[in-house]
Amino acid sequence: MKLIVQIPCLNEEESIARTIRDIPRCIPGVDRVEVLVIDDGSSDRTAEIAIDNGADHIVCLDKTRGLGEAFLSGIKTALALGADIIVNTDGDNQYRGKDIPGIIKPILEKEAEIVIGDRRVRTMKQFSPLKRQLQILGNFVVRRASGTPVYDATSGFRAISREAALKLNLKAKFSHTIETILFAARENITLTTIPIETNLTLRPSRLAPNMWSFIIHSIAPIIQTYFFRRHNA
Repeated sequence: MKLIVQIPCLNEEESIARTIRDIPRCIPGVDRVEVLVIDDGSSDRTAEIAIDNGADHIVCLDKTRGLGEAFLSGIKTALALGADIIVNTDGDNQYRGKDIPGIIKPILEKEAEIVIGDRRVRTMKQFSPLKRQLQILGNFVVRRASGTPVYDATSGFRAISREAALKLNLKAKFSHTIETILFAARENITLTTIPIETNLTLRPSRLAPNMWSFIIHSIAPIIQTYFFRRHNA
């Protein structure tokens, strides 16, 4: 059983070393753990520092293409490298490596094909009151549209089985998070969540789109999925 932890990042030279070192290399039920860094056109030493700190594979995109394309590039590379499970995490060290065994457990036990780490948005002090309320509303809309038990649709910490990853057909340039959930709903891919804790980050992600851009780009796929499910109910 081979696990590849992929880290899409942009100009994360200050945090990528901590992120990589935090990833456990020995996990029950897994024979091999490898780290894949997708450098989305960084202008700093992100790729160099990643290699120096133990990254097994580096993909350097020719220019900054956005979180969605960096995520998909990682998925394709991980599949080509023979991954049985892929975990996606962020290069800013927001997510804890110690949660990786827990997030892959439902896949190892054949209970789900996609697992999302739930940051419990209602209690996140890192979010402003406005962002927290918008997250709560957005999560409600995604749950209704997709019929999935997701309370943190924008969490970037998630595990995907090889079988589910092979089916992924995403189009989002800016973010993969919500579109992956909607795709799972349309394709009847089993999805679950687990609660996680997060590290305190000092700044917003450089790869994630701003809040209003994210909302605008999410409206169409949410509506499409809602009517798709109604039509096929």
